[in-house]
Amino acid sequence: MPSPSWPNDVDGFPYTITVGDHIVGFIQWYAEDDPDYRHAGIDVFIDPEEHGNHYGRESIQVLCAHLVDTHRFHRIIIDPEATNEQAIRSYIKVGFRPIGVMRQYSRGEDGVWRNGLLMDLLAPELVRVQ
Repeated sequence: MPSPSWPNDVDGFPYTITVGDHIVGFIQWYAEDDPDYRHAGIDVFIDPEEHGNHYGRESIQVLCAHLVDTHRFHRIIIDPEATNEQAIRSYIKVGFRPIGVMRQYSRGEDGVWRNGLLMDLLAPELVRVQ
C-alpha cells in the first residue's frame, strides 16, 4: 500500500486506521494554537482498494468529534485536491463546506501543479457518527 506524504514541517498527531488487524489508512490532525486564529486541520489517506467502504468518513467523524469535544476546537479545516470529487462528497456528509479554491496548491508526482479546495467545518455543523 502506498504511504501518504505528510508535510514535514507540521507537528501533527498521526493515527493508523484499522479494520480488525488490517490497516486501511492513516489520519492526522494538527493545530494552529494562536488564540486569535485557533483551529485544527486534518489530513486523511485511505488505501484506494478500500474506497467506498466509508472508512474515511467514519474516521473523520470520530476525529472531528474528538477535536471538538476534547480539545474544544470550534473550527476544523481540510484541503483535498479540487478534482477529488469522492473525497469532497464524503467531507460534505460530515459537515464540511467548501470555502475556496487554492490555485496550484500541490504538485503531483508527475510534476503538475493541482488546485486544492479549502473546506471547513464549524463545531455545531459536525454530523456525528450514529
